[in-house]
Amino acid sequence: MSATRIIKKYPNRRLYDTDISSYITLEDVRQLIIDGVDFEVRDAKSGEDLTRTVLLQIISEHEERGQPMFSTRLLSQIIRFYGDSLQGFMGSYLERSMQQFLDQQNQFRAQLSNLLGQTPWTMLNQLAERNFETWTKMQTSLLSGLRNQNATPPSEEGGKQSKTGRR
Repeated sequence: MSATRIIKKYPNRRLYDTDISSYITLEDVRQLIIDGVDFEVRDAKSGEDLTRTVLLQIISEHEERGQPMFSTRLLSQIIRFYGDSLQGFMGSYLERSMQQFLDQQNQFRAQLSNLLGQTPWTMLNQLAERNFETWTKMQTSLLSGLRNQNATPPSEEGGKQSKTGRR
């Protein structure tokens, strides 16, 4: 049975796991993620879904400690997309990119366990070549989609007259 686990967040910022009837920490929530447990974080009073907020809080805390995953430059670039016409597109692009990375990682692990006489360097080179080809295809697809989205149909410009009086 794979019911979604409900975690309630109280005004004092405490998290209560209804499945185990106990208060938990952000680190416990992180462990649920690592374990692949489906859950939702809900405001204890209003029932509002706070899952994304808690996930961002976990990321923020881990970025402050140790070796950060996101550079200042990357975070700035992501922030620039908020309010941009491509904001919705960027989220799905990042999601697809992460899935591609995870698929490649799983493929690499599977190949590594079945070396069958190949050196690890040969496998890494082959994986890098396939990854580069996939990224190139994805970038080409992304850019052609953007061009198509930003193209102005001729019917909109055909009837308008320019400032010089020419059509």
